[in-house]
Amino acid sequence: MSLRLSTVILPYRRWHEGGRSAWTRAEQLGFHTAYTYDHLSWRTFRDGPWFGAVPTLTAAASVTDRLRLGTLVTSPNFRHPVTLAKELISLDDISGGRVTLGIGAGGSGFDATALGQEPWTPRERADRFAEFVPLLDRLLSEDAVSYEGDFYSAHEARNIPGCVQRPRLPFAVAATGPRGMRLAARFGQAWVTTGDPKLYENGTPEQSIQAIRGQAERLDDICAEVGRDMTDLDRVLLTGFTPDRVAPLQSLNAFVDFAGRHAELGLTEIVIHWPIPDSPFATDEKVFEQIAMEAPAQLR
Repeated sequence: MSLRLSTVILPYRRWHEGGRSAWTRAEQLGFHTAYTYDHLSWRTFRDGPWFGAVPTLTAAASVTDRLRLGTLVTSPNFRHPVTLAKELISLDDISGGRVTLGIGAGGSGFDATALGQEPWTPRERADRFAEFVPLLDRLLSEDAVSYEGDFYSAHEARNIPGCVQRPRLPFAVAATGPRGMRLAARFGQAWVTTGDPKLYENGTPEQSIQAIRGQAERLDDICAEVGRDMTDLDRVLLTGFTPDRVAPLQSLNAFVDFAGRHAELGLTEIVIHWPIPDSPFATDEKVFEQIAMEAPAQLR
């Protein structure tokens, strides 16, 4: 299988002041999928413009025809499965079945306290995620769902007519621990990694490769445990959070080398950030577009 190349477009620009043009250009450049972050605010962008993921993707669906669209990632931090399912079914319908839900357990950033709650511990995040994903799977696959759990409930929740994509839109499950990987193996159509966060500050690219190889091998073992065909699960790397940072986007050759080394680990999709000036994702737009247009052919 050829290595797919996708992008993630952060929702920090007004739609009519550059927001729209990024999504239409992503389709023109031939990206497989254009994702966006699903946060209420995020890191250094907290005190600037930041728009909602689902309305942004809905607008993107209306100005594109072929480009797949998705979140990287949605989490339980401020989402409830019942309301999220209704929004996703609507988005899948509007896009003509082009939506992928990237989903993760969430973290301890601004989203974790925006609703006035205390931040959840890593254990509680994992516990909630373990309940969130199966319930969302049912809500997107069944006409009516009732459920009583430790964290989430649904009472005769209707989702008719369901997703355009059957039996539901695909899940791309972000996980590095065994519980999250088990959810990816059971419910995911893809697994997402950003590498090992412990290596971001002081690690080396070689250490990062080894860490991702270890993650992929653990995922293989878990797939075997749950009876999932490991070749049936796509494997996605969201770049920008390994020790390489933006170095692979400095030239076409640098990216092809980076992507090729990761493809050898069994990855099937690499996601690069749309350039943002004066940010951790600041890269040359001309080089970025060259990578988008020429790298996929060199990675077949």
